[in-house]
Amino acid sequence: MDKNLRYKNREYLGVLCRIAISLFLALALVGCAHVISKETLKEADQIISFEELSKDPERYLGKTILLGGVIVKTENKKDGTLLEIYQTELDTYGAPINTDVSQGRFLAMDKRFLDSEIYRAGRKVTVAGVVNGVESKKLGEIDYPYPYLIIKEIHLWKEEAPLRYGPRYWNFWDPFWVDPWYRLGRPYTWHYKNMYNMQDTTKKLQQGQGYTINKSPVEGSSNK
Repeated sequence: MDKNLRYKNREYLGVLCRIAISLFLALALVGCAHVISKETLKEADQIISFEELSKDPERYLGKTILLGGVIVKTENKKDGTLLEIYQTELDTYGAPINTDVSQGRFLAMDKRFLDSEIYRAGRKVTVAGVVNGVESKKLGEIDYPYPYLIIKEIHLWKEEAPLRYGPRYWNFWDPFWVDPWYRLGRPYTWHYKNMYNMQDTTKKLQQGQGYTINKSPVEGSSNK
């Protein structure tokens, strides 16, 4: 009986371990999922690069493609919202990366109203859209040919909080604290002088030594 119970316990433990591993893998896959839906990803031709598209947008008319980048300009129009985006590379989850490197710009029209305060310049987006040709617009003093997309799905990425490098407050007991004035070549000497004066005054008070306060007459006072 003992052997049978041990065998059954091992079986139960094996089943529980398999269930736990399955749940872990499922959660991991959900957490690492692409931001664009599976249905749209199936329709998208992810082989088409932005370089190929920008060379001949007319060749890919009607194709659903996946692009991403950083918003340059947002225009609310009667028939929707037009985004001007400078293209960047995407990672495996569809997030724009290497935002200092771009192969050009494109236009993306969303038939809905997108608030220009939310979809503003500087925000990262990932777009799945249908190629609708090319539109030439002024970019500075040149006529720039923008590949033009009709948006099927768009994902607005959260803004990254900037790193804060605040001043380090002085702590007498912190052995790693460095006076910032030393970095500028101007020692903060008066601080140390005042500190030593305070220590000297404390010692004299502890020893019972008194102090006389010089009272000078105030102008206009009748006291002499």
